[in-house]
Amino acid sequence: MFSRIWTENSTKNYSEGIKRLKEAIKKADTVVIGAGSGLSASAGFTYSGERFETYFGDFIEKYHIRDMYSGGFYPYPDLEEYWAWWSRHIFYNRYVDAPKPVYQELYQVVKDKNYFVLTTNVDHQFQKAGFDKKRLFYTQGDYGLWQCSGPCHQKTYDNEDGVQKMISEQRDGRIPGELIPKCPVCGAPMTMNLRSDDRFVQDEGWYEASWRYSDFIRRHKETGILFLELGVGGNTPGIIKYPFWQMTAANPRAVYACVNYGEAGCSKEIEGQSVCLDGDIGEVMGDILK
Repeated sequence: MFSRIWTENSTKNYSEGIKRLKEAIKKADTVVIGAGSGLSASAGFTYSGERFETYFGDFIEKYHIRDMYSGGFYPYPDLEEYWAWWSRHIFYNRYVDAPKPVYQELYQVVKDKNYFVLTTNVDHQFQKAGFDKKRLFYTQGDYGLWQCSGPCHQKTYDNEDGVQKMISEQRDGRIPGELIPKCPVCGAPMTMNLRSDDRFVQDEGWYEASWRYSDFIRRHKETGILFLELGVGGNTPGIIKYPFWQMTAANPRAVYACVNYGEAGCSKEIEGQSVCLDGDIGEVMGDILK
């Protein structure tokens, strides 16, 4: 069990932290990126404020929804309205480019390294920035995939064409009924391939990515490895944060780096192997590239 502390001493001198992180990246034999929602927020995929109001003003006015996240759980009266919401949510967080080039800058930082990415993000931005698909493990799903709501079978389906039609044909916050996606096997309504309960479909691609990540860790766990955690909060620390701490503690050659706005910290057991920067990820990537 780890005892968590906030490593304030590591973040008081920002320039010193950047210098240490640059050196850790330079020396690392291997880089494992652990990415959470803070990375996409830094890239401009914010779920509230002006961006939310621009794309969902009608839903805000009608249902007083506070942000995109809570809107995904609203009990809409029918599937025509439900899919009007979700088609916009998917489109503006999956099929449009992020407003800021943070993912592209991150790629420039690690592209010549032996890297792998573990992420809870579902917006596909790593691949759009040039990261190798076979070096990515999206643990929590993908906005670009649908699954049976049952589910009656363990398979996912690309949704780009369906989402584009919903976007172009919706009127007054509703889509035409014939555009409601149905499972090709049982006929039940489709839903997003996002982990929210035990109905989440882990298809063949998910298991292949999981195996590649586990194999990568197995082969490199004793090397000079940098665990680079970006924008990971406290909602699901068991996926990225705690395993990174554990693997750092088990390997004296490892370095743990945490970049997070307002939540940059580590356990006291690995403080001597850690670099923690409290700041915007985009600004940090820009400073590393200077």
